[in-house]
Amino acid sequence: MAYSAGFTPHPRVSYANAAPTGTGSEAEYLEIALAASRDPEKLRALLDESMPTGLDIIDAVEARTSGLADRLTASVWELRLEGVEPADAERAVATFLAAEAVEVQRRTKNGVRTFDTRGAVVSLEALPAQADRPLDNACAILRLVVRHLTPAVRPDDVLSGLHAVADLAPPVPAAVTRLAQGLFDEESGTVTDPLAPDREAVTAAPPTAAVTTDAKAPEGPAA
Repeated sequence: MAYSAGFTPHPRVSYANAAPTGTGSEAEYLEIALAASRDPEKLRALLDESMPTGLDIIDAVEARTSGLADRLTASVWELRLEGVEPADAERAVATFLAAEAVEVQRRTKNGVRTFDTRGAVVSLEALPAQADRPLDNACAILRLVVRHLTPAVRPDDVLSGLHAVADLAPPVPAAVTRLAQGLFDEESGTVTDPLAPDREAVTAAPPTAAVTTDAKAPEGPAA
C-alpha cells in the first residue's frame, strides 16, 4: 500500500459517498493507492480474507480512469417497514409521488435545515407483499432511487416526507439497505456500474497503482 509523504505518513485510501450510519449496504466503494502494480483479483482475495465476517470485498479493478466520486450520482435503496400494511405503503407512495415538493427538516451541525425530498427521488415503489410472511405480521417493502444532491437526501428523509404528506409512520425503525450506487442513466432510469469505465479502459491505457474496490457491508453502522 502507498503512503502519503511527510512526518506522519498515512495510507492513501479514499472513501466515496459512504452510506449513512445505521444503514446496511451492498455497494460501498473505496480507492487504494498501491506502491506497485498488483493483480486486482489477488488483491481482492487478500483484502477479503482480512475482513470480519459479513464484510465482503466482492470486486476490484485497476483505476485506469479518474473521478470515481463523480460517477456516484444516485443510489438504489430498499426499506423494510415492519408493522406497515403494503396497501398503506402504496397509498403513501402515490401521495408522495403526486406532490410537487415534499419539504422536511433535519438537524445539522449548523442548525435545523429545511429541504425538498421529492426533487431527489427518481423513483419510489411499494413492492408486493412477500408470499411467505406470516399473515399476522404486516410488512411493506419500499424500493427507491435517490439522486445524490446537496444537501444529501437520505432514506430517513424520504420516510419523514412520507409521514409529512401521507401520515405513514412505521411503529419500529425501518431496516434500510443500499442495493447499488453509481451513475444514473437518464434514458433507462437505472443506476449503472461505476467501475465500468475502468473495465472498458483495461486495454486502452497502461496499468496504474490504484485499485478500486466494491465492499459489501452488513446492516449496521457504516465504517
